[in-house]
Formats: sequence, C-alpha cells, structure tokens
Amino acid sequence: MEYSTFGRHVAVDTWGGNVDILNNAELLQAHMVEAAEACGATVLSVQAKQFEPQGATVLVLLSESHISIHTYPERGFAAIDCYTCGETVDPQLAIDYLVDVIKPEKTYAKKLVRGLGEMQVVEPTIKQVELVK
Repeated sequence: MEYSTFGRHVAVDTWGGNVDILNNAELLQAHMVEAAEACGATVLSVQAKQFEPQGATVLVLLSESHISIHTYPERGFAAIDCYTCGETVDPQLAIDYLVDVIKPEKTYAKKLVRGLGEMQVVEPTIKQVELVK
C-alpha cells in the first residue's frame, strides 16, 4: 500500500488565555485527547509535564502525527502545534477546539501545507467552537 505524503501543520501562539488552564498539565492532557478525538485522529500515547513554579508541556502522539502545547501561565501564553498526515484528519479542528478551551485574547496562527513539494504557508482562520459537555 502506498501512503500519501500530504500533511497539514497548524501552529498557533495564544496570548491572554485562562491561567488556571494553562497551568494544569492534567487538565490540558484531557482536553488535548478530546481535541484529537474531535478531529478524528487516533491517539497512540500522551506525555505531560507540570513545571514548578508554573507551566506545562503536553505531547499527544497520534497515528497521524502529533499535537503539542507549551504554556507560560505567568505570561498568559501558549504555543500550540498540530501536524497530521493524510486527507482524513484536519488539524485545524483540534486547534479550534483547544483555542476554545483556553479562550485567549489574541491568537496568531500559520498553517503549512507539507509533503507536496515546496511547503505552502497559509493564513488559517481560527474559529471558536462550542464545546459539547
């Protein structure tokens, strides 16, 4: 079987997000797994680290690639990254989910289209999604 090399990589910097969420690796881990499921990805494993006195890093390894977050609660900052290979999983859906969880005042995002030759840089539209509880 031959696999496509096509992939999309969305990177977002968020500012002014909810400090209590940004400083809780366990909560972020749960939301990131939900974000992976929301975009149709397959979770293989999760690594999370809570830093002292503050901050968190969470990496969700996907069959299709990964989702990661690195937070600096003292600055209200989070760097979120989602890369997926293939056509069936849309990383933008995972990013939108996480942005809705963090509720930042500002977001700056770029999307790379990869695996088709020269990478293309696209300006994604970040959408606030309504979480189903």
